[in-house]
Amino acid sequence: MNDEIFRITEDETEEIDEELLTRLGELSYRQLIWRRFRKSKLGIVSGAILIVFYIIVIFAGFFAPYHYNTINMRLRHVPPQKIHFSFDKGFHIYGLKSTRNPETLELEFTPDPSQNYPIKLFYKDTEGKRHLFGSDGPMFLLGTDRMGRDLLSRIIYGGRVSMTVGLVGVFLSLFIGSILGTVSGYWGGWIDNLIQRLIELLAAFPSIPLWMALAAALPPGWSSVQVYFGITIILSLIGWGGLARQVRGKVLAYREQDFVMAARAANCGHFYTIMRHLLPGCYSHIIVISTLAIPGMILGETALSFLGLGIRPPMTSWGVLLEEAQRVTVLLHYPWLLFPAVPVLVVVIAYNFLGDALRDAADPYVD
Repeated sequence: MNDEIFRITEDETEEIDEELLTRLGELSYRQLIWRRFRKSKLGIVSGAILIVFYIIVIFAGFFAPYHYNTINMRLRHVPPQKIHFSFDKGFHIYGLKSTRNPETLELEFTPDPSQNYPIKLFYKDTEGKRHLFGSDGPMFLLGTDRMGRDLLSRIIYGGRVSMTVGLVGVFLSLFIGSILGTVSGYWGGWIDNLIQRLIELLAAFPSIPLWMALAAALPPGWSSVQVYFGITIILSLIGWGGLARQVRGKVLAYREQDFVMAARAANCGHFYTIMRHLLPGCYSHIIVISTLAIPGMILGETALSFLGLGIRPPMTSWGVLLEEAQRVTVLLHYPWLLFPAVPVLVVVIAYNFLGDALRDAADPYVD
């Protein structure tokens, strides 16, 4: 076969490029971002992981085998149980037998193959509640803590607090940072100086001591829900400075553009000019910053709870669970209590990969 059939001339190449540019020109900005974002497999996988995590923590009562505060002091520090499979019994777990340690006088649990408990899907407990899976016998796939509470259930319920703190905190930070950054860049003068000096003042303090000082200022009589919202507001009030400066830089670049000058010449109000012409130009940047800021909020809540200044029992979070595992004796004898660190790492890494993919997709005209 003649190779000239498969040869593309320069004119045909230019026609293909013009057709591609025409097709891209018909797409909206949102479609262009999605077109580039879906090329990042790592970003897609990270987004899917985060969606799965949020579905699990939102419906924690269904996915968790037990309630997070179900206490069984007779089953303290049970090690993680293994799932077994056989063709005649299906998926099942062994029972537990206990022996007392002569040195620590603590009960130690080992599998008892003479007892078999099948694992059932859509299990209905004694209170009539449905769970994704369960068993008639003791089933602790990640072990139990010092009060006999199922660690897997506490991790799932704890994610509801830790992951929503990131969303709510970032939403408040975005609102404060976007407004103040736009105002600072648009008006300038003494308003700009005041906002920038305030940002520098917040940035001058070390983050952990500042978190501790503000968290310690919360009234001791507050309930767990009030402390939760207090921690969210604290993280938001501290985390808006970086976004405000970046939005200010964008607004400084946009306010001298022709479309902004035309809006001013047409006697458009300041509010209309900001909301219609300046702030939309920062949306892609704000979206990227938000995905990169959520891990910082999650780590901030985890750090405060780990230091005993965040979420308080009986409410639980990943930071509370890690605070319970900070003693050296726990690391030596009950290492499974460090499992809450795994979802923290997975969620933080997934958010960072998603933020990197969105940052690349935010400029869809560059291939």
